[in-house]
Amino acid sequence: MNRNFLDHLNHAFEAPLTNPVLIFALVLFIILLSPILLRKIKIPGIIGLIISGVVIGPHGLNWLEKNSAIDLFSTIGLLYIMFIAGLELDMNEFKKTKHKSLLFGFFTFIIPIAIGFPVCYYLLDYSLLTSILISSMFATHTLVSYPIVNSYGISKNEAVAISIGGTILTDTAVLIILAVITGASQGAINQEFWVTLGVSFAIFLFIMFGIIPRIGRWFFEKIEAEKTSHYIFILCVVFFAAFLAEIAGLEPIIGAFVAGLALNKLIPHSSALMNRIEFIGNAIFIPFFLISVGMIVDISVLLNGPEAVIIAATLTVVAIAGKWLAAYATQIAFNYSVGQRNVIFGLSSAHAAATLAVIMVGYKSGIVDENVLNGTILLILVTCIISTLATESASKKVVLDGNQDLNHVPMVEEQQEQIMIPIANMQRMEKIIDFAALIKSKKSKYPIHVVSVVRNNEMAESNLSKAKENLNSMKQYASGSETEVEIDTIVDMNIASGISRAARDIQANFLILGWPSASNFVEKFVGEKTESILNRTTANLFMCRFNKPFTSQTKISVFVPPYAQHEVGFICWLDKILKLAAELSLPLSFICNERTDHDIKEYLRDIENAIPVHYDHYEDWDNILGLSTYTNENAILTFVSARQGSVSYRDSLDGLANKLERYYSKQNLILIFPNNVANEHIDDYEDVQAAPIFRKISKEIGSIFKKDKM
Repeated sequence: MNRNFLDHLNHAFEAPLTNPVLIFALVLFIILLSPILLRKIKIPGIIGLIISGVVIGPHGLNWLEKNSAIDLFSTIGLLYIMFIAGLELDMNEFKKTKHKSLLFGFFTFIIPIAIGFPVCYYLLDYSLLTSILISSMFATHTLVSYPIVNSYGISKNEAVAISIGGTILTDTAVLIILAVITGASQGAINQEFWVTLGVSFAIFLFIMFGIIPRIGRWFFEKIEAEKTSHYIFILCVVFFAAFLAEIAGLEPIIGAFVAGLALNKLIPHSSALMNRIEFIGNAIFIPFFLISVGMIVDISVLLNGPEAVIIAATLTVVAIAGKWLAAYATQIAFNYSVGQRNVIFGLSSAHAAATLAVIMVGYKSGIVDENVLNGTILLILVTCIISTLATESASKKVVLDGNQDLNHVPMVEEQQEQIMIPIANMQRMEKIIDFAALIKSKKSKYPIHVVSVVRNNEMAESNLSKAKENLNSMKQYASGSETEVEIDTIVDMNIASGISRAARDIQANFLILGWPSASNFVEKFVGEKTESILNRTTANLFMCRFNKPFTSQTKISVFVPPYAQHEVGFICWLDKILKLAAELSLPLSFICNERTDHDIKEYLRDIENAIPVHYDHYEDWDNILGLSTYTNENAILTFVSARQGSVSYRDSLDGLANKLERYYSKQNLILIFPNNVANEHIDDYEDVQAAPIFRKISKEIGSIFKKDKM
């Protein structure tokens, strides 16, 4: 019996795996663990899942082989990517700048093709059809770095609007070219082909834009209560459109893309239905497709000789050059600034979903070979990183030029001020409540919200009653200083999630947290609570550690990094520090660079500040330890940091809380993260933040060019 069991177990784990349950479980483990493991080294999700597919595929460990089940999920994922691409395009923004978008769309379509075709045909010696397909792939782009322009507050800038409009035009044009190339590869290009394609395409468009939206509107109105049915209806439309496209002689991905455009107005971007569509796609279908792409990739091809590496490098250089020239031509045509040109280049230079879709169709049709497929994977990685670096740098330049959106710098009205304190360490809570009472506006009509989040586990009930006791003791303490406090308890599987949910519910403008305690290895690796709270909220966040009584302090030293004056929450935190200084009757000392110094002085002059203020200039903000020159034991040290992706963020601010804990163990500390704008991700698996090493390399290259100019 034991022998049979061992044989059965051995057979179940034989490579490649054949048990469908085990295969599905393995893929789900990869989807679960890949983002967590690769987050620390800043590898984008789209590349992480492809790498996972390479490792477990036939050319790697051979745990999985390409079979009908993998192909089915892969096809669904590919169609899903193109459907979401059509669904998420902002048609209103396109209409506003349609004429300029048309010209930019023409430039970003024709210039990469004009460069790419001769390179592929003459230099790389590919056939006519292969050269056209690869060069058309250069014309596509994906708005990978859109969350960056949104966080910098320039999403309404015209340069951003025409970049979005250009996406609609280039992707549509490339997909039409793909249909023609596929037909030509089957030897069907003649007069009959063009007539059939024209008529069938017209009928297809009539059905998709004339009939489907009417059916969709009727369905959503009549079956309003059945939310599950709405999602099933959407899937039916997507796969019906893909089938119709195939019948019309087009690629199924064209049908999925057109389905997204047809349903665009019926599904609001912030609706529950949109959330379900993105959630299920990003959780199952799209990762499955990306893993299946990795399973096709054969890394050994790159080691067989220089040819594959040369092809990969050439494709990448041509893709970047084509998009930069298109952005430059647009700058000349519309007299844009250098910053706007670079924003257009940053947004349009990333190749991801659409590129992968086109090359996969070409690979399966036998039009392109393994070298091109492998080269495309490298192209996606490099262009995503370059897109992020370029967009971040250009967005900062646009902000410094004074071209932020007017609604990007909201003032927190004193009457509407909401302060929330999540309870963590009871021993330090009294001083934090004292701090909150000191900085709270007297005009605010709301109490200070003190929240305790209890983990949803077997101890939840007993922990809940203990939390209520702690909260009541905090309320009693606050009443001693006549500070109005409202208490609440929340049960959640995740502490950070519970805190962010509570902050959203009360619309908190300010979060005041205690200093983070040492975490275990798992928490450090998966993501510390404080970092998770930062990522989940946009409010001004004050992290505090008060070891000494306020009465022993002689001044407040505020360390402000470059560009902090351009953050959304600049005025908010500055007003709170001024209020703290006034309440404690302490002078202020600002340590910042000359430009930030000027903006702080200007604001203090406008409000007729009466608090004594001293200024020190510090320029080397990549060396945080150099700030120790301006510290003393009897000062409240206030460090202004920034969330990743915001205007004033820099690599030296990474892990600032740990550095401060280590070097200023005795002083009172306040670490501020200013208010931020919520990111709007086009696609979770296309989001990418460049690793610090890439940012440092780009900084060094930039400094070389600056020296040359001098």
